[in-house]
Amino acid sequence: MGKAIIGKKIGMTQLFDERGKAIAVTVVEAGPCPVVSIKTRETDGYEAVQLGYGEIRVKCVTKPLQGHFKKADVAPKRTLREFAVPEGGTQVGAIIKADIFAANEHVDVVGTSKGKGTAGAIKRWNFSRLKETHGSGPVVRHQGSLGACSTPSRVYKGKKLPGHLGHERVTVQNLTVVKVDAENNLIAIKGAIPGPNGGIVLISSSIKA
Repeated sequence: MGKAIIGKKIGMTQLFDERGKAIAVTVVEAGPCPVVSIKTRETDGYEAVQLGYGEIRVKCVTKPLQGHFKKADVAPKRTLREFAVPEGGTQVGAIIKADIFAANEHVDVVGTSKGKGTAGAIKRWNFSRLKETHGSGPVVRHQGSLGACSTPSRVYKGKKLPGHLGHERVTVQNLTVVKVDAENNLIAIKGAIPGPNGGIVLISSSIKA
């Protein structure tokens, strides 16, 4: 049975292991997350557990969601996410905390990457520049030829072009939990995770560990 929790990215720092080696970690404020709803194959067609995270004023919640929380006897939460049945989350109202994970466990982290607006082909796809001498003109950072000429007289679908960069769902797999501070609901994960500080992240047991 897997483990899962919702958290908020606090930022990066470093910890030292028993040999004095510095380890870059990302600190996540994880939970507490109440179980708001349980999806079953009989009633919903699939099996999952819905967790809530983050405080929010009641007047900021729509009436349908107010009824949803009231049915579960749970205070309204800002974020709702579903997971495959996590450990310790088989009853509505159960509270999942950061201590569900332990040091040296492997986890997958899902977050929304930083949005970078509209970017050119060099920044977005790592294209090379054109030559900067002998009459290239002001187009040294353009992507160059897009392929065909009179046939088929169009640009093929799927071509790498300038456009919107970032602000998309990103999953990083097989990260290691370095430390868990159950008292303060903090989890230190080795390396970087997607998104800005303050962004919502989903932490679950690694599926490929």
